[in-house]
Amino acid sequence: MPRLGLGVWQTPAGEAARIMREAIAAGYSAVDTASAYNNEEGVGEGLAGSDVFLTTKLWNADQGFDSTLRAFEASAGRLKRASVDLYLIHWPAPKKALFVDTWRALVRLRQEGRATSIGVSNFNADHLERIIGETGVTPAVNQIELHPQFQQRALREVHDRLGIRTESWSPLGRGKFLGEPALAAIARKHRKTAAQVVIRWHLDEGLIVIPKTVSPERLRENIDVWDFALDADDRARIAALDSADGRTGPDPLTATF
Repeated sequence: MPRLGLGVWQTPAGEAARIMREAIAAGYSAVDTASAYNNEEGVGEGLAGSDVFLTTKLWNADQGFDSTLRAFEASAGRLKRASVDLYLIHWPAPKKALFVDTWRALVRLRQEGRATSIGVSNFNADHLERIIGETGVTPAVNQIELHPQFQQRALREVHDRLGIRTESWSPLGRGKFLGEPALAAIARKHRKTAAQVVIRWHLDEGLIVIPKTVSPERLRENIDVWDFALDADDRARIAALDSADGRTGPDPLTATF
Protein backbone atom coordinates (compact mmCIF):
# COMPACT_ATOMS: atom_id res chain seq x y z
CA MET A 1 0.00 0.00 0.00
CA PRO A 2 1.44 3.42 -0.90
CA ARG A 3 2.22 5.55 2.14
CA LEU A 4 0.77 8.73 0.61
CA GLY A 5 -2.58 8.89 -1.15
CA LEU A 6 -5.54 11.12 -1.86
CA GLY A 7 -8.61 11.23 0.34
CA VAL A 8 -11.87 12.19 -1.36
CA TRP A 9 -14.21 12.94 1.55
CA GLN A 10 -16.48 15.85 0.53
CA THR A 11 -15.27 15.64 -3.07
CA PRO A 12 -18.37 16.43 -5.16
CA ALA A 13 -19.59 13.44 -7.15
CA GLY A 14 -19.66 15.46 -10.36
CA GLU A 15 -16.01 16.49 -9.98
CA ALA A 16 -14.59 13.17 -8.76
CA ALA A 17 -13.67 11.74 -12.18
CA ARG A 18 -11.79 14.90 -13.18
CA ILE A 19 -9.96 15.04 -9.87
CA MET A 20 -8.95 11.38 -10.18
CA ARG A 21 -7.42 12.05 -13.59
CA GLU A 22 -5.59 15.09 -12.23
CA ALA A 23 -4.34 13.05 -9.29
CA ILE A 24 -2.97 10.35 -11.56
CA ALA A 25 -1.24 13.01 -13.66
CA ALA A 26 0.27 14.50 -10.48
CA GLY A 27 1.70 11.11 -9.50
CA TYR A 28 -0.74 9.75 -6.92
CA SER A 29 -0.83 5.97 -6.65
CA ALA A 30 -3.53 5.55 -3.97
CA VAL A 31 -7.07 6.87 -3.47
CA ASP A 32 -9.35 6.51 -0.45
CA THR A 33 -13.12 6.74 -0.85
CA ALA A 34 -16.20 5.32 0.91
CA SER A 35 -19.79 4.41 0.24
CA ALA A 36 -20.85 7.29 2.51
CA TYR A 37 -18.95 9.82 0.39
CA ASN A 38 -21.42 9.31 -2.47
CA ASN A 39 -18.68 9.67 -5.07
CA GLU A 40 -17.63 6.07 -5.75
CA GLU A 41 -19.04 6.19 -9.27
CA GLY A 42 -17.00 9.25 -10.23
CA VAL A 43 -13.91 7.82 -8.55
CA GLY A 44 -14.30 4.58 -10.50
CA GLU A 45 -14.76 6.46 -13.76
CA GLY A 46 -11.68 8.61 -13.20
CA LEU A 47 -9.50 5.64 -12.21
CA ALA A 48 -10.63 3.38 -15.05
CA GLY A 49 -7.67 1.60 -16.63
CA SER A 50 -5.25 2.72 -13.91
CA ASP A 51 -3.44 0.61 -11.33
CA VAL A 52 -4.04 3.09 -8.50
CA PHE A 53 -4.41 1.40 -5.09
CA LEU A 54 -8.09 1.81 -4.24
CA THR A 55 -9.67 1.80 -0.78
CA THR A 56 -13.38 2.04 -0.06
CA LYS A 57 -15.43 1.61 3.10
CA LEU A 58 -18.63 0.04 4.36
CA TRP A 59 -21.15 2.44 5.88
CA ASN A 60 -22.74 1.85 9.29
CA ALA A 61 -26.26 1.22 7.98
CA ASP A 62 -24.93 -1.77 6.03
CA GLN A 63 -23.25 -3.55 8.95
CA GLY A 64 -24.08 -7.22 9.49
CA PHE A 65 -22.80 -10.29 7.63
CA ASP A 66 -25.21 -10.54 4.70
CA SER A 67 -25.80 -6.82 4.35
CA THR A 68 -22.04 -6.23 4.23
CA LEU A 69 -21.69 -8.63 1.31
CA ARG A 70 -24.52 -6.86 -0.51
CA ALA A 71 -23.03 -3.44 0.22
CA PHE A 72 -19.65 -4.53 -1.12
CA GLU A 73 -21.26 -5.65 -4.37
CA ALA A 74 -22.95 -2.25 -4.67
CA SER A 75 -19.66 -0.41 -4.07
CA ALA A 76 -17.79 -2.61 -6.55
CA GLY A 77 -20.48 -1.92 -9.13
CA ARG A 78 -20.25 1.84 -8.65
CA LEU A 79 -16.45 1.67 -8.81
CA LYS A 80 -16.62 -0.60 -11.89
CA ARG A 81 -14.18 -3.04 -10.31
CA ALA A 82 -14.50 -6.72 -9.56
CA SER A 83 -12.29 -6.24 -6.52
CA VAL A 84 -10.70 -3.50 -4.43
CA ASP A 85 -7.26 -3.29 -2.90
CA LEU A 86 -8.48 -2.46 0.61
CA TYR A 87 -11.96 -2.63 2.14
CA LEU A 88 -12.63 -1.06 5.54
CA ILE A 89 -15.41 -0.99 8.12
CA HIS A 90 -15.94 2.77 8.28
CA TRP A 91 -16.93 3.02 11.99
CA PRO A 92 -17.33 0.42 14.74
CA ALA A 93 -20.84 1.72 15.55
CA PRO A 94 -20.71 -0.13 18.90
CA LYS A 95 -24.38 0.53 19.72
CA LYS A 96 -25.35 -1.58 16.72
CA ALA A 97 -23.23 -4.46 18.11
CA LEU A 98 -22.67 -5.77 14.59
CA PHE A 99 -19.01 -5.05 13.95
CA VAL A 100 -17.83 -8.62 14.66
CA ASP A 101 -20.27 -10.16 12.16
CA THR A 102 -19.36 -7.39 9.76
CA TRP A 103 -15.67 -8.25 10.16
CA ARG A 104 -16.47 -11.90 9.40
CA ALA A 105 -18.01 -10.74 6.11
CA LEU A 106 -14.84 -8.82 5.26
CA VAL A 107 -12.81 -11.96 5.98
CA ARG A 108 -15.06 -13.81 3.52
CA LEU A 109 -14.49 -11.12 0.88
CA ARG A 110 -10.75 -11.44 1.30
CA GLN A 111 -10.92 -15.22 1.06
CA GLU A 112 -12.89 -14.87 -2.18
CA GLY A 113 -10.36 -12.41 -3.62
CA ARG A 114 -12.86 -9.56 -3.77
CA ALA A 115 -10.78 -7.46 -1.36
CA THR A 116 -7.03 -7.94 -1.48
CA SER A 117 -6.68 -6.57 2.05
CA ILE A 118 -9.19 -5.74 4.76
CA GLY A 119 -9.14 -3.35 7.67
CA VAL A 120 -11.11 -1.00 9.85
CA SER A 121 -11.49 2.69 10.53
CA ASN A 122 -12.09 4.52 13.80
CA PHE A 123 -11.75 1.36 15.92
CA ASN A 124 -10.35 1.69 19.42
CA ALA A 125 -8.22 -0.89 21.24
CA ASP A 126 -11.20 -2.79 22.67
CA HIS A 127 -12.86 -3.09 19.26
CA LEU A 128 -9.63 -4.35 17.73
CA GLU A 129 -8.99 -6.91 20.45
CA ARG A 130 -12.54 -8.22 20.10
CA ILE A 131 -12.57 -8.79 16.34
CA ILE A 132 -9.14 -10.40 16.45
CA GLY A 133 -10.08 -12.54 19.43
CA GLU A 134 -13.35 -13.76 17.88
CA THR A 135 -12.11 -14.36 14.33
CA GLY A 136 -8.36 -14.86 14.55
CA VAL A 137 -7.92 -12.30 11.74
CA THR A 138 -6.03 -9.04 12.32
CA PRO A 139 -6.94 -5.93 10.30
CA ALA A 140 -4.21 -4.78 7.96
CA VAL A 141 -5.00 -1.13 8.71
CA ASN A 142 -6.88 1.03 11.20
CA GLN A 143 -7.66 4.42 9.68
CA ILE A 144 -8.09 7.00 12.45
CA GLU A 145 -8.17 10.74 12.93
CA LEU A 146 -4.55 11.68 13.45
CA HIS A 147 -2.64 14.93 13.10
CA PRO A 148 -0.13 17.00 15.12
CA GLN A 149 -2.79 18.23 17.54
CA PHE A 150 -4.24 14.72 18.03
CA GLN A 151 -1.38 12.26 17.71
CA GLN A 152 -3.09 9.12 19.12
CA ARG A 153 0.14 7.71 20.53
CA ALA A 154 -1.53 5.21 22.87
CA LEU A 155 -3.62 3.70 20.08
CA ARG A 156 -0.61 3.64 17.76
CA GLU A 157 1.25 1.60 20.36
CA VAL A 158 -1.63 -0.88 20.33
CA HIS A 159 -1.41 -1.04 16.54
CA ASP A 160 2.32 -1.72 16.73
CA ARG A 161 1.75 -4.52 19.24
CA LEU A 162 -0.97 -6.14 17.13
CA GLY A 163 0.77 -5.69 13.76
CA ILE A 164 -1.72 -3.16 12.36
CA ARG A 165 -0.66 -0.24 10.17
CA THR A 166 -1.90 3.21 11.18
CA GLU A 167 -3.51 5.39 8.50
CA SER A 168 -4.26 9.05 9.21
CA TRP A 169 -7.50 10.69 8.17
CA SER A 170 -7.88 14.45 8.52
CA PRO A 171 -4.05 14.53 8.54
CA LEU A 172 -4.01 18.32 8.26
CA GLY A 173 -6.55 18.76 11.04
CA ARG A 174 -8.93 20.48 8.61
CA GLY A 175 -6.38 23.30 8.47
CA LYS A 176 -7.15 24.45 12.00
CA PHE A 177 -3.56 24.41 13.26
CA LEU A 178 -1.55 25.16 10.13
CA GLY A 179 -0.90 28.70 11.38
CA GLU A 180 0.94 27.43 14.46
CA PRO A 181 4.23 29.38 14.85
CA ALA A 182 6.21 26.15 15.26
CA LEU A 183 4.97 24.84 11.93
CA ALA A 184 5.60 28.16 10.23
CA ALA A 185 9.19 28.15 11.46
CA ILE A 186 9.79 24.58 10.30
CA ALA A 187 8.22 25.40 6.93
CA ARG A 188 10.55 28.39 6.46
CA LYS A 189 13.53 26.26 7.41
CA HIS A 190 12.78 23.66 4.74
CA ARG A 191 11.31 26.12 2.19
CA LYS A 192 8.03 24.24 2.23
CA THR A 193 4.47 25.04 3.23
CA ALA A 194 3.07 24.17 6.65
CA ALA A 195 0.84 21.54 5.02
CA GLN A 196 3.85 19.92 3.36
CA VAL A 197 5.66 19.86 6.71
CA VAL A 198 2.69 18.11 8.35
CA ILE A 199 2.42 15.54 5.55
CA ARG A 200 6.16 14.89 5.85
CA TRP A 201 5.71 14.48 9.62
CA HIS A 202 3.16 11.70 9.02
CA LEU A 203 5.56 9.95 6.69
CA ASP A 204 8.51 10.33 9.06
CA GLU A 205 6.33 8.90 11.85
CA GLY A 206 5.74 5.76 9.76
CA LEU A 207 2.09 6.57 9.08
CA ILE A 208 -0.01 6.19 5.95
CA VAL A 209 -1.46 9.60 5.06
CA ILE A 210 -4.35 10.63 2.79
CA PRO A 211 -4.74 14.43 2.61
CA LYS A 212 -7.80 15.61 0.68
CA THR A 213 -8.09 18.46 -1.78
CA VAL A 214 -10.01 19.36 -4.92
CA SER A 215 -7.44 21.97 -6.00
CA PRO A 216 -5.04 20.97 -8.80
CA GLU A 217 -2.37 23.18 -7.22
CA ARG A 218 -2.78 21.55 -3.81
CA LEU A 219 -2.81 18.09 -5.41
CA ARG A 220 0.68 18.78 -6.68
CA GLU A 221 1.80 20.51 -3.49
CA ASN A 222 0.66 17.73 -1.16
CA ILE A 223 2.66 15.09 -3.00
CA ASP A 224 5.81 17.23 -3.30
CA VAL A 225 7.21 16.06 0.02
CA TRP A 226 9.85 13.51 -0.92
CA ASP A 227 12.81 15.89 -1.19
CA PHE A 228 13.20 16.72 2.49
CA ALA A 229 12.93 15.12 5.93
CA LEU A 230 12.32 16.52 9.38
CA ASP A 231 15.14 16.46 11.89
CA ALA A 232 14.91 15.58 15.58
CA ASP A 233 14.30 19.19 16.59
CA ASP A 234 11.47 19.58 14.05
CA ARG A 235 9.79 16.42 15.28
CA ALA A 236 10.15 17.44 18.92
CA ARG A 237 8.48 20.78 18.20
CA ILE A 238 5.61 19.02 16.43
CA ALA A 239 5.29 16.46 19.24
CA ALA A 240 4.67 19.37 21.61
CA LEU A 241 1.54 20.35 19.65
CA ASP A 242 -0.32 17.20 20.76
CA SER A 243 -3.49 17.79 22.77
CA ALA A 244 -5.90 15.40 24.48
CA ASP A 245 -8.80 17.51 23.21
CA GLY A 246 -7.43 17.99 19.71
CA ARG A 247 -10.02 15.79 18.01
CA THR A 248 -11.85 17.60 15.17
CA GLY A 249 -14.19 14.78 14.08
CA PRO A 250 -16.65 12.48 15.87
CA ASP A 251 -15.60 10.29 18.78
CA PRO A 252 -16.09 6.64 17.71
CA LEU A 253 -17.44 5.75 21.15
CA THR A 254 -20.22 8.34 21.12
CA ALA A 255 -20.98 8.83 17.42
CA THR A 256 -24.64 8.04 16.75
CA PHE A 257 -24.73 7.82 12.95
